Amino acid sequence: MKKYVINWVFCIVFLSLLGCGKDNYEAPEATLSGRVVYQGQALNVRGTDERVRLQLYQDGYAKRDPIEVFVGQDGSFSAKLFDGQYKLVTRDGNGPWVNSRDTTVVDLRGSTSIDLEVTPFFTISDAAISLASNTMNTSFTINKIVDNAEIDRVLLLLNATAFVDDGFNLMRKEFTTDLTTGPVNLSAEFADNAKVLEAKALFGRVCVWAKGADQGIYSPVIKLK
Repeated sequence: MKKYVINWVFCIVFLSLLGCGKDNYEAPEATLSGRVVYQGQALNVRGTDERVRLQLYQDGYAKRDPIEVFVGQDGSFSAKLFDGQYKLVTRDGNGPWVNSRDTTVVDLRGSTSIDLEVTPFFTISDAAISLASNTMNTSFTINKIVDNAEIDRVLLLLNATAFVDDGFNLMRKEFTTDLTTGPVNLSAEFADNAKVLEAKALFGRVCVWAKGADQGIYSPVIKLK
């Protein structure tokens, strides 16, 4: 019996030391932050559900799985890492931009901030959104960046929080015909949408979706009430 007690105590001590060893691993303290940009301007994207991602790779390790970095709706990103050299790329087939996957080499020492340049199919400029008589009125300019890009659809979106996109919204109006680049004016009524009518706060956004893309490009979020 005494032998069993000693063995049991030894096991408890061993497991405790093992747990302490795990707890003593250092957490990453370096910070890589930045923006996804086109010609120096941050690109607005969907920020919910981690739909738009970048990937980091580090050479010299047997495990080559990428580190996923999630992009916020204002085009910003941030990740906690260990110091070292990393390769930053867009995720294959992900995002409202050309799938070139050009590599950006990052030498991370402490804190580093970078802009990751991409080529979007379209951009949105001069976006204005207003509410009147239970109608969302918008005016904006669609700029074609890639010559052979085609517009698949345009979305007008409202939500009760500042997180508003094609997945998180109280109202989504989709336009699929007579879509052209240049100045655009579109409206959407919400007289029958009780959630929008009852919302104490409303935020709006416009989205342009290119054919063949898995994500759309967005205007900045605009607070409406």
